[in-house]
Amino acid sequence: MTKGMLGGPRLTRAAFLKLTAGAAAALAFAVPGPGARAAAEPMARRPIPSSGEMLPVIGVGTSGTFDIGTDGKSRAGRAEVLRVLFEAGGSVIDTSPMYGRAEGVVGDLLAASGARNRAFIATKVWTRGRAAGIRQMEESARLLGAPVIDLMQVHNLVDWPTQLKTLRQWKEEGRIRYIGITHYTSSALDDLGAIIERQALDFVQFAYSIRGRQAERRLLPLCAEKGVATLINRPFEDGAIFRRVRGKALPAWAADFDCRTWGQFLLKFILAHPAVTCVIPGTSKPKHMADNAAAGTGRLPDAAARRKMAELVEGL
Repeated sequence: MTKGMLGGPRLTRAAFLKLTAGAAAALAFAVPGPGARAAAEPMARRPIPSSGEMLPVIGVGTSGTFDIGTDGKSRAGRAEVLRVLFEAGGSVIDTSPMYGRAEGVVGDLLAASGARNRAFIATKVWTRGRAAGIRQMEESARLLGAPVIDLMQVHNLVDWPTQLKTLRQWKEEGRIRYIGITHYTSSALDDLGAIIERQALDFVQFAYSIRGRQAERRLLPLCAEKGVATLINRPFEDGAIFRRVRGKALPAWAADFDCRTWGQFLLKFILAHPAVTCVIPGTSKPKHMADNAAAGTGRLPDAAARRKMAELVEGL
């Protein structure tokens, strides 16, 4: 994985891990540690088309990485990930009932830190039937400590017609702020596009990366046309791209768009597409969160540079 500079003040990791889980989480969001340095510039933000609300361009996904128990060291590490995200100017935390204990872990850490108002919580409904969907969403709200959820998405399009009806009702009642749909496979891109053509949605979440550019053909232009915000998952293809670039030197011309690491290179390629709203790479490591967040600052590659970037990675 990548290394990067921290986007804001932080505790030293050694000192942080000596604290108990609850105390560590609370302290991590409030007290800058030794050697703290200010971010060179704030993270970029882009508008949610349906409202105009500005959303930071880098968030964090929790699939696998936040499915942990009550071990203090593990929870302290995830609390540090969230602290780094917030201090860098990010806010989006994407989770799901599908991700095991992740919702509960996120909820516990936000409650312990008092940082709920800094988070844009995106979770999902992942079941069949109206009653089951309502029960699942109510449980998600309880676990996350979020009576109002920022974004509720139909996960992997499971029973989407039924669940969208409930999502619309909950949005009207003020229980959720935005609604959307998700998938993670390229084979589902056409299905996502077909739904966007017929349904008024705030968000769509899907996979897009420097080597997986199928969404450029129809879905990304369609989202721009219909005014739908986009959350990008699997930007690193579950780490496969890092295995491809391992041991390779970052090209000197990457400095032309303020890029210092391969992780930033891959994320800036995605962010340079104008229809992308926010990218949500998953991580359990604060240093990787800091590096990811740094991709949301500075210049972005132009169209010619993006072609050059894609050709480089394909040739490795």
